[in-house]
Amino acid sequence: MTDNGFAMIASALLLGYLVGSIPWAYIIVRLVVDEDITQHGTGNVGAMNVRRSTGSWRWFVVAMLADGIVKGFIPVAVAKVYVGGFDPAHLLTPMGMLMADRAVYAYVAQAALAGAVLGHNYSVWMAFIKRRFSRTGKGLATGGGALLAYDWRYFIAVVIVGLAVIALTKYMLAGQVAAAVTLPVTAFALQSPDWVFALAMGIVVYAAHHRRFIGMLKGNEPRLYVNDRMGPRG
Repeated sequence: MTDNGFAMIASALLLGYLVGSIPWAYIIVRLVVDEDITQHGTGNVGAMNVRRSTGSWRWFVVAMLADGIVKGFIPVAVAKVYVGGFDPAHLLTPMGMLMADRAVYAYVAQAALAGAVLGHNYSVWMAFIKRRFSRTGKGLATGGGALLAYDWRYFIAVVIVGLAVIALTKYMLAGQVAAAVTLPVTAFALQSPDWVFALAMGIVVYAAHHRRFIGMLKGNEPRLYVNDRMGPRG
């Protein structure tokens, strides 16, 4: 790989991280109810905690779109189109199908996706606001938007499985964990060459849910945790 290739990957990772770090949920709650979102619900800076903080599904949708599209979809879409020579057609092509032609192409898009998810989960902007660096989210909405740009097949699989598990179990957490597991399983099933990356991202998302997932298995997680102060932090 050339020095230019490494520079593109590093730039995509950094820019993805900075965009993914934008705390839209925190901003929305501040503007709507003038409160600190981290003092409500799970304490996370995410769309569902906007619902818990504001009591509004409308603002939940706004936060979900901001996290999914602005923080997730756009950085990966820009990376794919840029490395592909500004060819918009590449945006609809699954990344696994493009890897054989140009390995660096995949690495740049993967760096943008990883940066966006890590930025949401560990926001540098929230570190300045709260004066401490800690986990700020779980990366689900941001990761979903990024997946849509990266490989629409992965996006469809994780959404269908995640929603189905939520419908069957009435546990949102179960659906979130199922979605994380579905990502590498789908990559394996499709025999996609980027399965290692899919596995790594699935592990990152699961790790953010691990503590509460174990709590759910022990019966400590409320079903359909949508209201403030009705469930555990984390």
